[in-house]
Amino acid sequence: MTKENLIKIMKDIKATAPDILHSKNFIQSDNNMQHGNISVMKHSKKVACTAVAISRSLKLKCDETAIMRGALLHDYFLYDWHTPEHAGFKNLHGFYHPDIALQNAEKEYELSDRERDIIKKHMWPLTIVPPKFKESWVVTIADKYISTTESFHFIKAAKTRKEKYVPTKEPIRIRRKEKYVTLHRMS
Repeated sequence: MTKENLIKIMKDIKATAPDILHSKNFIQSDNNMQHGNISVMKHSKKVACTAVAISRSLKLKCDETAIMRGALLHDYFLYDWHTPEHAGFKNLHGFYHPDIALQNAEKEYELSDRERDIIKKHMWPLTIVPPKFKESWVVTIADKYISTTESFHFIKAAKTRKEKYVPTKEPIRIRRKEKYVTLHRMS
């Protein structure tokens, strides 16, 4: 994707979904981490841009409005899933957050059937039932791609810095080749 294409897509998203982009809850999602050090808000914007780019580059006859809005709201679960009350096996965030995101989005926005399907099924195959619409498939693929790049970027950056993320509230010191590295809780 060229820089010019990305700028055009971002302008189109801003024109299509200003109600989402300027909403209090969407803006607050910048405080919740998604993958590595990427916030839910930034992740959702990346997925929206990538989904539109995929649709346009493949010349798919899709509802771009549904792609943009559904992608922006696909992770609209409104909590930090890394906190102890949301993390762990018993919560299974990957399985449950699409339904929570859909419930939250329906409280604030009037959604089309395609937008609902995008939000509810973006975690396929974890959602068992596959996406129904082309738009849902495009966002699902974009989400998988962006999630993978965000996760690998974080792992690569941590290896480069020779640091490891350790979930703790207090800073810890780790001895590395006669030097100490202080690690802080990521938020």
